[in-house]
Amino acid sequence: MSEKMLTFQKQINPKLEDKDILPATLSKEIITDLLKDELNFNGLVVTDASHMLGMTAAMRREDYVPLAIAAGCDVFLFFNDLEEDFNFMLNGYKNGVVTEERLNDAVRRILELKAQLNLHVRQAEGNLLMSASALDIIDQQEHLEMQKEAADLGITLVKNTLDELPITPEKHKRIRLYMIENSEKDGIYQSDSKVTENIISEFELRGFEVTLNDGSTRVKGRTLDYRKEVDAAIVIANIVGYAAQNNYRIQWSTAMSNEIPWFVCEVPTVFASLNYTTHLHDATMVKAYINAYHSNPTTIKALVDKITWHK
Repeated sequence: MSEKMLTFQKQINPKLEDKDILPATLSKEIITDLLKDELNFNGLVVTDASHMLGMTAAMRREDYVPLAIAAGCDVFLFFNDLEEDFNFMLNGYKNGVVTEERLNDAVRRILELKAQLNLHVRQAEGNLLMSASALDIIDQQEHLEMQKEAADLGITLVKNTLDELPITPEKHKRIRLYMIENSEKDGIYQSDSKVTENIISEFELRGFEVTLNDGSTRVKGRTLDYRKEVDAAIVIANIVGYAAQNNYRIQWSTAMSNEIPWFVCEVPTVFASLNYTTHLHDATMVKAYINAYHSNPTTIKALVDKITWHK
């Protein structure tokens, strides 16, 4: 739990001790006192996924199922066992954990959202499914501009100890690109096959000559020849994963492979992670490190913009 969240809860209720502070989903101070009362939020509040550790580590399920609604959440996300969770909620209502007033407020907010979506009309017409034309909202220019802004504001320069940025075609025309990806080539952790192509394209559009690392293992070649052929090195970690572990470490293709940044003192080198924010632990030798947070084309363009910016 963040220090800021702890501060909010204690500001609202100074009597709270650290041991009594709950995850936001179960915190009346955060959901009701701050979000709904102080910030006047009149929308629908949905719990975090109810099987995630934030809730399960706080107390027994039969206690936190009704407490989430009592704290101010209006919809409970994901059941564990439908009948059991329903009875947990029902018992919480019968025991007064969820008051009549809180229950009615949650129902009102649910009905207001349904009305806003015209579900009552569509239900009367016998068609709750939205028409195919509803997908027309995707890729609207307004939303694309919001995506660009988010990428521009979100990308983080974590390290630049040798002041190697920007990389420009005037000084660093010949780029050697190193792509670090999952060893798994199939399945849910497979990297997007177009990421490398998109990165090369963005650099070439700016006047760079990009050579993709050939993937050879321990063969690094002659160092002086490398410096003659390469003006700057760009290392991109495009490692994909979700929820199976907290930190996906870089796995080099082999021991002492030529993709390990051995060249950081030979040519200006920039390392960027497109997904995980912790890869600097595995590449502490790099002098410039960036977290980009995603591998979509908009983020890649913003990343290359920042690597190649002009003062």
